[in-house]
Amino acid sequence: MADPPIRILIADDHEIVRAGIRLLVNGQADMEVIGEARDGAESVALAVATAPDVVLMDISMPVMTGIEATRAIKASNGGIEIVGLTMHADERYFFELLKAGASGYVVKGGAPHELLDAIRAAARGHAYIHPSVAGRLIGDFVKRAEAGDAELDGITDRERQVLELIARGLTGREIAKQLEISANTVDRHRSNIMAKLDLHNKAELVRYAIRKGLIEAD
Repeated sequence: MADPPIRILIADDHEIVRAGIRLLVNGQADMEVIGEARDGAESVALAVATAPDVVLMDISMPVMTGIEATRAIKASNGGIEIVGLTMHADERYFFELLKAGASGYVVKGGAPHELLDAIRAAARGHAYIHPSVAGRLIGDFVKRAEAGDAELDGITDRERQVLELIARGLTGREIAKQLEISANTVDRHRSNIMAKLDLHNKAELVRYAIRKGLIEAD
């Protein structure tokens, strides 16, 4: 028996944006739009009334901002996942949204598959890291580790080097060449980093870093 579709609430004050998202989402076999809101306050009321799996939340809306609405929805029902929608790829929005309880954000000018990937990730309880900020987030994590944060004492100097190069976007082969080690050793260091922090992917690394205060917006 197939799993039920992901139930989605769209919150955006532009009708044409809602229409485009609705068309995209309803075209997926595993998703369905169950409601639409035109402002932040309406999104909170509808989310409380319908309990969707995922809310696509525009950050800039009248009456109540998307970040304020996210806080209100999560306070009412922590099981509802939120994906922010923004016009600009700005890591400050990402931080504010995650602090409010969202699972990440999608840039409106991005590719359609990014929105669909974010919805599916949120429905599984995972964070969606926009490619434009992933390297920056990990880079900030490394800087704070190098500053001697007590939470990261288990990470060796070599592991910090590997993590920093990953943050810069280097491939495993490129890291191996630069550090003059084997690709298998790079993979082992990557696994050790995640294991020592009890993390399993980049999304969990970001959540951990924000929760521990290791990453902050400028």
